[in-house]
Amino acid sequence: MTANTMLQHGKLGMGTWFLGERPSERASEIAALHYGLEHGVSIIDTAEMYGGGRSESLVGEAMRPFARENLFLISKVLPSNANRRNLERSLDASLKALQTDYLDMYLYHWRGATPLEETVDILETMREKGKIKAWGVSNFDLEDMEELWDIPNGANCQTNQVLYHLGSRGIEVVLKPWQDARGVPTIAYCPLAQAGSLQRNLLNAPAVKQVAAELGISVYQVLLCFTLAQENMVSIPRTGNPAHMKELVDCLDISLSAEQYAALDKAFPKPPRRVPLDVE
Repeated sequence: MTANTMLQHGKLGMGTWFLGERPSERASEIAALHYGLEHGVSIIDTAEMYGGGRSESLVGEAMRPFARENLFLISKVLPSNANRRNLERSLDASLKALQTDYLDMYLYHWRGATPLEETVDILETMREKGKIKAWGVSNFDLEDMEELWDIPNGANCQTNQVLYHLGSRGIEVVLKPWQDARGVPTIAYCPLAQAGSLQRNLLNAPAVKQVAAELGISVYQVLLCFTLAQENMVSIPRTGNPAHMKELVDCLDISLSAEQYAALDKAFPKPPRRVPLDVE
């Protein structure tokens, strides 16, 4: 299995950060996921960290009416569990919560104290056992990826999930070109700029509002369309609102013109030089 398998499932996935944490919103959140699944969005991203497993439980319930083989399921292991002692037990707990016997992609959520060689070795063992189809990383910067590539089986890494949106384009300077040259897709989390402090200047920017007006869409849809326009990238916005999910899915049928893309690029250009990797 290669990362292209993920790309074959499309450029849009569904994130689940904060989903499953409030029982009063569970029905709405499941309905939102169902809408996406019913309208061709087959990639679902979750993590053991999200709500202490409650997000995975929600996803497991939402997936139940759908054919498992048609879905592309991603979860993540915490750094404290990414070792020979804990990883398989952690993975088994995720599989149980998700009501499945395998993950399509398992990500090392961010780097911790465990040597990369040890984490890669146990990830490869999980792949050989069939509990995961492929593995990748998250929040890895260039030096992390270079170090990964230098260890045995490190180049089996199939993706790197990092923060990316119109107002946070630092990965375009060196990290994404390095990955693209090696056929490693990027998964863009928080493509709507929802991590940390929401960038109000992004949503209120004249260029963003102008493109939204020209296309008759929301500013959030403009942000998603910008990330969907990137090559070798999957975007995973998160919502627990069915109406908002419809807006996100509708973006698959919306294309920015060359002039519109250029206007956004001019208003929010990539940095002129390398900057630290954004995580919020």
